[in-house]
Parts: sequence; structure tokens; C-alpha cells
Amino acid sequence: MTVRPLCLAAALAGSLALAGCAGNSTGLGLNLVSQEQLVELGQQDWQRLIQSTPATTNASYQRRAEQISARLLRAASLDPAGWEVRVFQGKEANAFALPGQKIGVYEGLFQYAKTDAQLAAVIGHEIAHNLEGHAAERVSTQMATDAGTSILGAVAGASGVGGSEMIAAALGTGAQYGLLLPYSRNQELAADRAGLLMMARAGYDPQAAIELWQNMKQAGAEQPTFMSTHPGTADRIAALQKLMPEAKAAYKPS
Repeated sequence: MTVRPLCLAAALAGSLALAGCAGNSTGLGLNLVSQEQLVELGQQDWQRLIQSTPATTNASYQRRAEQISARLLRAASLDPAGWEVRVFQGKEANAFALPGQKIGVYEGLFQYAKTDAQLAAVIGHEIAHNLEGHAAERVSTQMATDAGTSILGAVAGASGVGGSEMIAAALGTGAQYGLLLPYSRNQELAADRAGLLMMARAGYDPQAAIELWQNMKQAGAEQPTFMSTHPGTADRIAALQKLMPEAKAAYKPS
């Protein structure tokens, strides 16, 4: 009586893991959240960040982020006037673009993005996540995975299997490393391609994206690829090099 639910749980967890590793998919093909809901979530996150993290006092950083973002948005046929761009204090070498037309950059990124073109590689990549619909994919995938692991844990508990909470936790871990993170890595690579083309059309040399990641690589160690939501730096540089002929063809020097 206890073997069947465990086999079912293992089989489903295994199928999720295989699905996450298959092809170049960036999501489960589910649409569980509306654009209005995404925008609301983005606005909420933005307000929380503004309240908890001071804006930069470096006027040059803010000006560069605004000007670069505007060029990229125009290249993507978007109106920069509808977007808010803010540089936040912090050592993180990071940037993001939220649903609701918000772009954030942390001061720490400027340590590695030494030129406008290198900074454009990061901001273009983040804008591309929005254009590619990755936020909806990630939220829908997370919702589906959370629901699935909860159901499996409940089935195991109802069947009298000892340690059902442990089983549910293990299934959650399996889903995390077998499904959510691989999709996230594929999203990163898809955004790399779209971002490269965007920056090239905006007049930024796409070769700067490789230079940026070489700067990052020289800065120190990184997580193993299988435990990271981002591809390994060496993997990313190799992928960018393969995309470079297409990006160079779209490059329009300003």
C-alpha cells in the first residue's frame, strides 16, 4: 500500500526533471498569471526596494543608466518616457527590469561594466527578459511546481508513509534543481541573444558583452553551473561568441 504512492511521486519528480533538461525550452508552456498581475507584482517589488535601498548619490552613474536605457528601449521600439530608471546603492554587480517598466541598476555593476557598451549589455539583457515574457514563465512554473510538490507530499502522507514532510521537501529540492533552475538558465541564454541584438541595433558594439563577462570571470570564483540560475561564466562567453556573427550583422554604429 505504501509502495505505489512513492513510485508515483518518484516517477512524477523524475519526469519534471527530464522536462526541465529537454531542449531549449524556457518554461512549461503554462500561463497562470495575467499581465496585470505581473505588473502589480513588479510595482510592489519596486516600491519595497525603493523603501529599503537608497538611490545612488553618484550623478554620473544615474545619467549613464538613463541614457543607455533610453537608447536600448528605442532600439526595441519602446518609448523610454514610460520607463523609470534608478541606480541603487549597493555592491551587487547586478541589474534588473521589472514588469511595470522599471529598470534598476546597482552601483556595484559599474566596477565591471567599465564602458557604456558593457553596461548596455547588462541592461539590454534585463529588458530582454521582459520582452521575452520570462517573468510570466517563471511565476507560472513556480506556481505549478509548488502545487505539484504539495500534492505529492499530501498523497504520501495520506497513504501512511512515514516522514511525508521529508519526502515533500526532497521533491521540492528535486524540482528546484531539475526543473526551475534549468529553465532559468535557458531564459538567461535567450535573453543574452535578444539583448545582444538590442544593443547592436542601439549602436553599441555587441563584442562588449564578451568583454563584460571576461571582466566578471577575472573577478573571482562562481557557483557550479548546476546550482546556479545563471550559466557559468565560461559557458556564457562561449554562447555569446556563437551569437556574435548574428549580432554583428545587426550592429549599427552610432
